[in-house]
Amino acid sequence: MSISALIVDDEQLAREELKDLLAEVGGVDVVAQGENGIEAVSLIEELHPDVVFLDVQMPGLDGFAVIKKLVEKQAAAPDPDPLPQFVFATAYDQYAVKAFDVNAVDYLLKPFDLARVAQAIERARGRVQGGTAAASPQIDALLKLLNRPQAAQTSKLIVQAQSRLLLVDQAEICYAAIDEGVIRVVTQHFEGQSKCRTLEELLEQLDPALFWRAHRGFVVNINHIREVVPWFKSSYQLRMDDKKQTEIPVSRAQTRRLRELFNL
Repeated sequence: MSISALIVDDEQLAREELKDLLAEVGGVDVVAQGENGIEAVSLIEELHPDVVFLDVQMPGLDGFAVIKKLVEKQAAAPDPDPLPQFVFATAYDQYAVKAFDVNAVDYLLKPFDLARVAQAIERARGRVQGGTAAASPQIDALLKLLNRPQAAQTSKLIVQAQSRLLLVDQAEICYAAIDEGVIRVVTQHFEGQSKCRTLEELLEQLDPALFWRAHRGFVVNINHIREVVPWFKSSYQLRMDDKKQTEIPVSRAQTRRLRELFNL
Protein backbone atom coordinates (compact mmCIF):
# COMPACT_ATOMS: atom_id res chain seq x y z
CA MET A 1 0.00 0.00 0.00
CA SER A 2 1.41 3.38 -1.02
CA ILE A 3 0.88 6.25 1.40
CA SER A 4 1.00 9.98 0.69
CA ALA A 5 3.49 12.16 2.54
CA LEU A 6 4.19 15.85 3.08
CA ILE A 7 7.68 17.06 4.07
CA VAL A 8 7.96 20.37 5.94
CA ASP A 9 11.40 21.71 6.88
CA ASP A 10 12.90 25.17 6.51
CA GLU A 11 16.19 23.65 5.32
CA GLN A 12 16.20 22.52 1.68
CA LEU A 13 19.03 20.01 2.18
CA ALA A 14 17.09 18.29 4.96
CA ARG A 15 13.98 18.07 2.74
CA GLU A 16 15.98 16.61 -0.13
CA GLU A 17 17.75 14.11 2.13
CA LEU A 18 14.47 12.89 3.61
CA LYS A 19 12.83 12.65 0.17
CA ASP A 20 15.74 10.53 -1.08
CA LEU A 21 15.49 8.22 1.94
CA LEU A 22 11.73 7.85 1.47
CA ALA A 23 12.38 6.88 -2.15
CA GLU A 24 14.77 4.18 -0.91
CA VAL A 25 12.19 2.89 1.54
CA GLY A 26 9.56 2.79 -1.21
CA GLY A 27 5.77 2.86 -1.11
CA VAL A 28 5.67 6.56 -0.24
CA ASP A 29 4.31 9.26 -2.54
CA VAL A 30 5.71 12.66 -1.53
CA VAL A 31 2.87 14.92 -2.67
CA ALA A 32 4.44 18.25 -1.67
CA GLN A 33 7.12 20.02 0.34
CA GLY A 34 6.84 23.08 2.56
CA GLU A 35 9.48 25.26 4.16
CA ASN A 36 7.58 26.81 7.10
CA GLY A 37 4.69 26.27 9.49
CA ILE A 38 2.22 28.44 7.62
CA GLU A 39 2.75 26.40 4.46
CA ALA A 40 2.39 23.22 6.52
CA VAL A 41 -1.09 24.15 7.74
CA SER A 42 -2.20 25.18 4.26
CA LEU A 43 -0.82 22.07 2.52
CA ILE A 44 -2.29 19.70 5.12
CA GLU A 45 -5.74 21.24 4.71
CA GLU A 46 -5.47 21.19 0.91
CA LEU A 47 -3.85 17.79 0.26
CA HIS A 48 -4.87 15.66 3.29
CA PRO A 49 -1.66 13.60 3.31
CA ASP A 50 -1.51 10.32 5.21
CA VAL A 51 1.69 11.31 7.02
CA VAL A 52 3.48 14.62 7.63
CA PHE A 53 7.21 14.82 8.31
CA LEU A 54 7.34 18.00 10.37
CA ASP A 55 10.46 19.86 11.49
CA VAL A 56 10.31 20.97 15.12
CA GLN A 57 12.63 23.98 14.90
CA MET A 58 11.32 26.45 12.31
CA PRO A 59 11.21 30.25 12.48
CA GLY A 60 7.81 31.77 13.13
CA LEU A 61 5.28 28.93 13.33
CA ASP A 62 7.29 25.93 14.59
CA GLY A 63 6.25 22.28 14.40
CA PHE A 64 4.33 22.31 17.68
CA ALA A 65 2.52 25.53 16.78
CA VAL A 66 1.42 23.83 13.54
CA ILE A 67 -0.14 21.02 15.58
CA LYS A 68 -1.87 23.47 17.92
CA LYS A 69 -3.35 25.43 15.01
CA LEU A 70 -4.64 22.27 13.31
CA VAL A 71 -6.18 21.02 16.56
CA GLU A 72 -7.89 24.39 17.10
CA LYS A 73 -9.27 24.39 13.55
CA GLN A 74 -10.46 20.81 13.94
CA ALA A 75 -12.29 21.69 17.17
CA ALA A 76 -14.04 24.64 15.49
CA ALA A 77 -15.09 22.78 12.32
CA PRO A 78 -18.58 21.16 12.21
CA ASP A 79 -17.30 18.17 10.22
CA PRO A 80 -13.51 18.12 10.69
CA ASP A 81 -11.14 16.03 8.63
CA PRO A 82 -9.01 13.62 10.66
CA LEU A 83 -5.47 14.71 11.39
CA PRO A 84 -2.68 12.95 9.50
CA GLN A 85 0.01 10.89 11.16
CA PHE A 86 2.84 13.17 12.33
CA VAL A 87 6.52 12.29 12.31
CA PHE A 88 8.52 15.01 14.04
CA ALA A 89 12.10 15.79 13.07
CA THR A 90 14.57 17.34 15.47
CA ALA A 91 18.27 18.05 15.40
CA TYR A 92 19.19 18.66 19.02
CA ASP A 93 16.23 18.92 21.37
CA GLN A 94 16.91 15.74 23.33
CA TYR A 95 14.21 16.29 25.96
CA ALA A 96 11.56 16.59 23.27
CA VAL A 97 12.58 13.20 21.88
CA LYS A 98 11.31 11.54 25.08
CA ALA A 99 7.94 13.22 24.69
CA PHE A 100 7.53 12.04 21.10
CA ASP A 101 6.76 8.48 22.22
CA VAL A 102 3.05 9.26 22.44
CA ASN A 103 0.50 7.14 20.55
CA ALA A 104 -0.06 8.15 16.92
CA VAL A 105 3.16 10.18 16.63
CA ASP A 106 6.79 9.30 15.92
CA TYR A 107 10.07 11.17 15.68
CA LEU A 108 13.26 11.20 13.62
CA LEU A 109 16.52 12.53 14.95
CA LYS A 110 18.65 14.49 12.52
CA PRO A 111 20.81 13.48 10.72
CA PHE A 112 18.27 11.03 9.31
CA ASP A 113 18.94 7.30 9.32
CA LEU A 114 17.49 5.03 6.61
CA ALA A 115 16.51 2.25 9.03
CA ARG A 116 14.82 4.74 11.37
CA VAL A 117 12.93 6.36 8.47
CA ALA A 118 11.76 2.92 7.35
CA GLN A 119 10.54 2.17 10.87
CA ALA A 120 8.59 5.43 11.04
CA ILE A 121 6.95 4.68 7.68
CA GLU A 122 6.04 1.18 8.82
CA ARG A 123 4.34 2.57 11.91
CA ALA A 124 2.51 5.25 9.94
CA ARG A 125 1.39 2.77 7.27
CA GLY A 126 0.05 0.42 9.94
CA ARG A 127 -2.02 3.19 11.48
CA VAL A 128 -3.29 4.41 8.13
CA GLN A 129 -4.32 0.88 7.12
CA GLY A 130 -5.94 0.35 10.51
CA GLY A 131 -7.84 3.62 10.26
CA THR A 132 -6.18 5.02 13.37
CA ALA A 133 -6.32 8.81 13.35
CA ALA A 134 -3.96 11.07 15.25
CA ALA A 135 -6.46 11.87 17.97
CA SER A 136 -6.51 15.33 19.49
CA PRO A 137 -6.22 14.05 23.09
CA GLN A 138 -2.97 12.28 22.16
CA ILE A 139 -1.57 15.41 20.54
CA ASP A 140 -2.65 17.41 23.59
CA ALA A 141 -0.81 14.93 25.82
CA LEU A 142 2.32 15.45 23.74
CA LEU A 143 2.10 19.22 24.04
CA LYS A 144 1.60 19.02 27.82
CA LEU A 145 4.69 16.84 28.14
CA LEU A 146 6.73 19.33 26.17
CA ASN A 147 5.65 22.17 28.46
CA ARG A 148 7.01 20.43 31.54
CA PRO A 149 10.36 21.66 32.86
CA GLN A 150 13.32 19.55 31.85
CA ALA A 151 14.56 17.16 34.49
CA ALA A 152 18.02 17.87 35.81
CA GLN A 153 20.65 15.59 34.31
CA THR A 154 23.50 14.09 36.28
CA SER A 155 26.88 15.64 35.55
CA LYS A 156 28.57 12.22 35.68
CA LEU A 157 28.60 9.42 33.12
CA ILE A 158 29.77 5.82 33.61
CA VAL A 159 32.50 4.85 31.13
CA GLN A 160 34.06 1.38 31.00
CA ALA A 161 37.84 1.43 30.54
CA GLN A 162 39.11 -2.16 30.37
CA SER A 163 37.79 -3.77 33.59
CA ARG A 164 37.15 -0.49 35.40
CA LEU A 165 33.89 1.49 35.57
CA LEU A 166 34.82 5.16 35.77
CA LEU A 167 32.59 8.08 36.68
CA VAL A 168 33.44 10.80 34.18
CA ASP A 169 32.34 14.41 34.38
CA GLN A 170 30.37 15.24 31.22
CA ALA A 171 32.43 18.39 30.74
CA GLU A 172 35.53 16.21 30.28
CA ILE A 173 34.08 14.23 27.37
CA CYS A 174 35.38 15.40 23.98
CA TYR A 175 33.17 13.25 21.80
CA ALA A 176 31.45 9.87 21.46
CA ALA A 177 31.37 7.69 18.34
CA ILE A 178 29.53 4.52 17.41
CA ASP A 179 31.15 1.78 15.35
CA GLU A 180 29.57 -1.64 14.78
CA GLY A 181 27.22 -1.11 17.69
CA VAL A 182 29.95 -0.11 20.17
CA ILE A 183 30.00 3.45 21.52
CA ARG A 184 33.44 4.90 22.24
CA VAL A 185 33.67 7.78 24.69
CA VAL A 186 36.80 9.92 24.31
CA THR A 187 38.20 12.43 26.79
CA GLN A 188 41.47 14.37 26.65
CA HIS A 189 43.13 11.73 28.82
CA PHE A 190 41.61 8.33 28.05
CA GLU A 191 39.13 6.40 25.93
CA GLY A 192 36.45 3.97 27.06
CA GLN A 193 33.08 2.48 26.17
CA SER A 194 29.53 3.36 27.09
CA LYS A 195 26.97 0.78 28.12
CA CYS A 196 24.39 2.54 25.93
CA ARG A 197 23.27 0.69 22.82
CA THR A 198 22.65 3.72 20.61
CA LEU A 199 23.75 7.33 20.40
CA GLU A 200 20.13 8.37 20.98
CA GLU A 201 20.21 6.54 24.31
CA LEU A 202 23.53 8.16 25.22
CA LEU A 203 22.24 11.62 24.31
CA GLU A 204 19.37 11.24 26.77
CA GLN A 205 21.99 11.19 29.56
CA LEU A 206 23.98 14.16 28.24
CA ASP A 207 23.45 17.89 28.64
CA PRO A 208 21.86 19.16 25.38
CA ALA A 209 23.45 22.56 25.97
CA LEU A 210 26.90 20.95 25.61
CA PHE A 211 26.48 17.97 23.32
CA TRP A 212 25.53 18.05 19.67
CA ARG A 213 25.08 15.23 17.16
CA ALA A 214 27.20 16.61 14.35
CA HIS A 215 26.91 13.40 12.31
CA ARG A 216 24.87 10.23 12.58
CA GLY A 217 27.95 8.45 13.96
CA PHE A 218 29.30 11.18 16.25
CA VAL A 219 28.25 13.27 19.23
CA VAL A 220 30.58 16.13 20.14
CA ASN A 221 31.05 18.38 23.13
CA ILE A 222 30.99 21.86 21.58
CA ASN A 223 33.42 23.10 24.23
CA HIS A 224 36.04 20.65 22.99
CA ILE A 225 35.97 21.69 19.33
CA ARG A 226 39.47 23.00 18.60
CA GLU A 227 38.94 24.05 14.98
CA VAL A 228 36.23 24.16 12.31
CA VAL A 229 37.83 22.99 9.07
CA PRO A 230 36.18 23.93 5.73
CA TRP A 231 35.78 20.86 3.55
CA PHE A 232 34.67 20.20 -0.01
CA LYS A 233 31.25 21.21 -1.39
CA SER A 234 30.65 23.76 1.41
CA SER A 235 30.90 21.09 4.10
CA TYR A 236 32.95 21.14 7.30
CA GLN A 237 34.94 18.94 9.63
CA LEU A 238 35.52 19.48 13.34
CA ARG A 239 39.00 19.06 14.79
CA MET A 240 38.63 18.08 18.44
CA ASP A 241 41.06 18.78 21.27
CA ASP A 242 41.64 15.15 22.29
CA LYS A 243 45.18 13.70 22.11
CA LYS A 244 44.75 12.57 18.49
CA GLN A 245 43.06 15.82 17.43
CA THR A 246 40.37 13.68 15.82
CA GLU A 247 38.59 15.12 12.80
CA ILE A 248 34.83 14.57 12.78
CA PRO A 249 32.61 15.21 9.73
CA VAL A 250 29.57 17.47 9.94
CA SER A 251 26.61 16.05 8.03
CA ARG A 252 24.83 18.18 5.44
CA ALA A 253 21.73 18.35 7.63
CA GLN A 254 23.78 19.73 10.54
CA THR A 255 25.65 22.44 8.62
CA ARG A 256 23.04 25.05 9.51
CA ARG A 257 23.31 24.16 13.21
CA LEU A 258 27.11 24.53 13.00
CA ARG A 259 26.71 28.02 11.55
CA GLU A 260 24.25 28.91 14.30
CA LEU A 261 26.61 27.70 17.01
CA PHE A 262 29.64 29.64 15.82
CA ASN A 263 28.10 32.44 13.71
CA LEU A 264 29.82 31.23 10.53
